[in-house]
Amino acid sequence: MEKGEHTKWHIADGAACVKNILMPLQLSAEEILWQQCSILSIAVAITSTKDVTRRRQAAIHTWAPVFSAVHCGGNRRGTHLSCQLWGKFPSSALAKDGDITFGGIFTLHYKGATPEASYSAGPLNPGCVGFNLRAFRWAQGMIFAIEEINQDEYLLPNITLGYKIHDSCANPPEALRATLSLVNGEEDISTLNSTCKDRSVVAVIGCSGSTQSITIARILGSFGIPQISYFSSCACLSDKHEFPTFFRTIPSDYFQVQAWVKVVKHFGWTWIGAFGSDDAYGHFGIQSFLEEIKKIDACIAFAEYFPAVYTKGKIQEHIELIKKSKAKVILVFATEIDMYILANELLKQNVTGIVWLASESWATAGLLSTKEMFGTLGGLLGLGIQRSTIKGIKDFLLRIHPADYPGNVYIKEFWETTFKCTLASQNYNTLPYPDRKCTGFESLQSVTNIYTDVSQLRITYNTYKAVYAIAHALHNVLFCENNTKICHSVKEIKPWKVTHSLKEVQFKIKTGDEIQFDHNGDPRPSYDIINWQLDINGDVQYVDIGFYDGSAEEGYELTINEDNIIWNGGQKKVITSSCSESCPPGTRKATREGEPICCFDCVPCAQDEISNSTDSIDCIRCPWNHWPNSMKNTCLPKAVEYLSFSEMMGIILSALGVAGACLTVFVAAVFFHFRSTPIVRANNSEISFLLLFSLLLCFLCSFLFIGEPSHWSCKLKHAAFGITFVLCISCVLGKTLVVIMAFKSTLPGHNIMKCFGPLQQRLSVFFFTFIQIIICILWIAISPPFPSENAKYFKNRIIFECNLGSVAAFCFVLGYIGFLSIMCFILAFIGRKLPDNFNEAKYITFSMLIFCAVWITFIPAYLSSPGKYTVAVEVFAILSSSFGVLLCIFAPKCYIILLRPETNTKKHVMGRSISSAKI
Repeated sequence: MEKGEHTKWHIADGAACVKNILMPLQLSAEEILWQQCSILSIAVAITSTKDVTRRRQAAIHTWAPVFSAVHCGGNRRGTHLSCQLWGKFPSSALAKDGDITFGGIFTLHYKGATPEASYSAGPLNPGCVGFNLRAFRWAQGMIFAIEEINQDEYLLPNITLGYKIHDSCANPPEALRATLSLVNGEEDISTLNSTCKDRSVVAVIGCSGSTQSITIARILGSFGIPQISYFSSCACLSDKHEFPTFFRTIPSDYFQVQAWVKVVKHFGWTWIGAFGSDDAYGHFGIQSFLEEIKKIDACIAFAEYFPAVYTKGKIQEHIELIKKSKAKVILVFATEIDMYILANELLKQNVTGIVWLASESWATAGLLSTKEMFGTLGGLLGLGIQRSTIKGIKDFLLRIHPADYPGNVYIKEFWETTFKCTLASQNYNTLPYPDRKCTGFESLQSVTNIYTDVSQLRITYNTYKAVYAIAHALHNVLFCENNTKICHSVKEIKPWKVTHSLKEVQFKIKTGDEIQFDHNGDPRPSYDIINWQLDINGDVQYVDIGFYDGSAEEGYELTINEDNIIWNGGQKKVITSSCSESCPPGTRKATREGEPICCFDCVPCAQDEISNSTDSIDCIRCPWNHWPNSMKNTCLPKAVEYLSFSEMMGIILSALGVAGACLTVFVAAVFFHFRSTPIVRANNSEISFLLLFSLLLCFLCSFLFIGEPSHWSCKLKHAAFGITFVLCISCVLGKTLVVIMAFKSTLPGHNIMKCFGPLQQRLSVFFFTFIQIIICILWIAISPPFPSENAKYFKNRIIFECNLGSVAAFCFVLGYIGFLSIMCFILAFIGRKLPDNFNEAKYITFSMLIFCAVWITFIPAYLSSPGKYTVAVEVFAILSSSFGVLLCIFAPKCYIILLRPETNTKKHVMGRSISSAKI
C-alpha cells in the first residue's frame, strides 16, 4: 500500500479513535495509519531469520499483533470508519493501575513454543514453555521497587505508580507483541462512540536478551519512550543514533570483553575455545573477544554458535570439537538455556577438567549451578554483575500466593513449578503434575530455590535500580523549586521529557550506590569475578575472588585473589591451556606452517644466542664479551686470557729467559776474566762484550711479552724486541765483516783493515741499530701497539693481547732484522773456509742459520697460533734465536777457555796462517 492511497480514504469519523489509540505519537489519523505500516515493516525485518519456514511463521506470528491493535476499516465510498480488533494482545502477566504506569518485559519463560500456521485460520499464540523462576524474581523486584516508591514521602509524593509486566518468552516476536501491547493497550474498541483511554506507559523496563532489546528499542525509539534494560549487554546498544531512548543498568559487553581479556592474560592462557548464542548478544560478544584476544598473543581454538534449534547431531559436534581442540579454557557468551543444553551432554559424557568462563548472562544462573552440574562446570570463573542486599525484599517475595491473584496464569504456573503440583481441576493426564494436586496451603517459607535465594541479587538489583532511575527522572520532570513543588500535571508528561531527564539523572539509592548514565546510556562498568565452589552442605556457592573496574587507570582494572580459587576437580593449581607446551629458556618458538601462532615447536637458540624467558619469540645475541652457558639461558662473562707468569707455559718460558740471561752473564764474566787470553783478544773483545750485552737484552725483553698487556708494555716490548735484535745482529755482522776483512788484508796489496778499524766497527753497529730505532719511533708515534680484547678466536673466552697498531711497521721491523741476518749469513758463509784453526765465521754461519730458520718458521706459526699461543710462539722465537746466537758463537770459545786452556795460545789460534795473527 502506498502512502498516497491513504489520502483517498474518508476517515473523518474514525480519526479521533485512531488518534487516541496511538496517543503517544500525537499524529493525525493519516500519519497514524502510515506509522502502522512502518511499524509493520520494522517488525517483519526484525523477525526475519535464515530459515525460510521459520521466517514465514515468524512473520505471520508478528503481523497478527500489529493489526490486532486496531483496524480502521471502511470503503472509499463510505462516510465513516469503524474501529474493530483483528485479534487480541496477550494480557499482562502482572498489572496494577496507577497515576503513571511503568512497563516491564521479562523472560518469564525460557523460550517460546514453535508456532504452527495452517493458513486456513488466523494464527494462534503458540505460548511459551519452561517457567523461569529467576526471571520471575526479577519481575517481583520491579514490583517491590514500585511499591517502595509509592510509600516514599519524598520521591514522587502523592503520585501512585502502576505497572504492566509482560512475558517475552526469550524471543523477538513475543517481545514485539509485549512492546506493542504496552504502547497501544489491550482494550477492545469496537464502537465509534467508545472513549479511547491513554493506555500507554511512560517508560519500559526490559528486556533480558540483547536481541529482544534491539527489537523493542527500535519500536520504543520511534515513539520516544525510554527503555531501561536490566540484562541486555550487547555493545551495539550503546549506539545512540540507532537506539536514542535506550538505557541500561548493566555494563556494555565491550567492558566484559576487556575484562575477559585481562583475565586470560593474567593466568597466561593462550589456547581458548569460545561458544556464543546465535543472536546479537553472542555474535557481538564473541567477535569482540576474537579481535581483542589477538592483542595479547593468545589464540582461539574454535569459535562456534549455539543454533536456535538444537539437534542431537549438533550437540555431539560441539562435544567432539571440545575434545579434539584440547582447549582447557572455554568462554561462553550465551543464555543459560543454551548453555544448559550443552552442559547436560557434557555431564552425560563426563567431560571434566575444563575452566569455563561464564558471561554475566549465566554466571549466576540457578538452572546450571546445581550439584549435578558441578562435576562439569565446577570451578568456573564468571563475571557477576554488581550485587547488593535489598532490605525487605525477602519478605516481599515470600508473600505471594495464588489466592491473591485469582485467574492469573503466571502466578498459578509459578506455584505449580515451585511445589511441583497442579492448581487445576481438569483431567490430570493433561496437567504438568497429574499425580499431585496443590492444596493452597503450601508455604514459600520452607522453599529454597533460585526464586527465594536473595544472597545473589544481581539482575534483581539492576531491575531495582532501573525503577528508581525512572522514578527520579519523573520526579525531576514533575517537580520544581528544589524538587518540592509540582509544576506539571501527570497528563502533561511526555516520554521524550522522561528520556531527556534520564540522561541527566544522578542520585543515590538506599543501598548507597550512586546511579547515573554516561552519554551512551550505560552505567559504570564494573564486575565481580566469581568462582563456583561447593559449601559444607554440598551446595554451589558463588565466591567472589576478584573485581574488574573498567573506569580504573590502565593496569589497575583487574584484581584477583588466586589463593581463593578452586579449579575444576577441586585443585588449587591453575589449569593451563595452550596449543603447544611452553618453550623453556634456551629455546625459541617456531610457528608451524598453516597453524595459529600459539601452535609452535621449540627450537634451540643458535651458538651465540640465548633466551632467558619462557616462550621467547626470538633468541638474543650475547654481548661480544659474553657467551651462552650450556643451557643457553644466560650470558656468562668470557674468561679473559693472556700469557701469564702463573701458568705452566709462562713459567717455562720465563725459566728459559732467566736461564738465557744467566748464561749470557756467565759467558760475559768468563770473557771478562780471560779478556787477556789470545782467544778472547782474537775475537774483538769489545764487539763480543757488546754482543753479549745485546743478547742479555734479548733474553730479558722476552719477559715483556708475558703477563697482562698494558699500554706501556705493548709499546715497549715490540720496540725493545726490534732494537735489541738489530743490535745483536749488527754486532754479529760487525764480527763477520772483521773476519772477512782481516783475511783480505793478509793478501798482498790489500790493507782493508785500515779502513775498518774499531771506530768504524762501532759506527757500523750504531748505524744499523739507529735505523731500527727510527723505524720504532715512527711506529710508536704514528700507530703504536695497544692492548685489546680479541673475541674472534674463541667463543667462550677473550684473548687479551697487544694489537700491533700498524702491521706495516711491524713488518718493517721484522724485515729489517731479517735483512741484516741474511746479509750476515751470506758473509759468514763466504768466510766459513778461512784457514784459521779457530775460524769464527763457521760459528757465525751456524748461528745465523739457526736464527734465520727460527724466524722463517716463526711467521706461519705466529699467524696460525690463536690467542696467547701467538705470544708464546713469539717469545719462543726470541729465546731460541738468542740461544742459537749465544751457543754457536760463544760456546766453542768458553769450551777452550775453561776446558782446553792448553789450546788457548796465540800459536794454536793462528794455526797455519801467520797472517791471521792480526785478527
